[in-house]
Amino acid sequence: MGLIAREIEARGVPTLCLSSALSITRAVNPPRALFLDFPLGHTAGRPHDRALQRAIVADALRAFETLTAPGAVVPLPYTWSEDDAWKDTAMRARPRRGSGAPGAVDERRPRLATLQYQSEQDRARAEAALAEGGCPTCVWLEDEA
Repeated sequence: MGLIAREIEARGVPTLCLSSALSITRAVNPPRALFLDFPLGHTAGRPHDRALQRAIVADALRAFETLTAPGAVVPLPYTWSEDDAWKDTAMRARPRRGSGAPGAVDERRPRLATLQYQSEQDRARAEAALAEGGCPTCVWLEDEA
């Protein structure tokens, strides 16, 4: 997301990334980011915890005024639970379904070294943008004719 955020910022629109992956966020260097030490996929807070979700959104909106250093990644003070026991299961690799291992539940698709596209139209647009010196992942930012 940091790469896309920088492209959007270059077009004059301020961006902010909410992240639960600190090392990845720092590596892609978004214009500004807030870090929550929460499980991946839960950067807006715990399900059904409206008070926490509102607080996170309020902090994110305030960050547009307070984060002025490019590439700033600021941790938010919220905790997922009273202890870090959730990390023991969230960070453990699970065997893939069909591997024969007991409890295999990992439904993720395998990672591939080649670019993946939603459709052939997406592939064509990305390749055309790249051939013209553009960003293959930012073609959706182009003005529609």
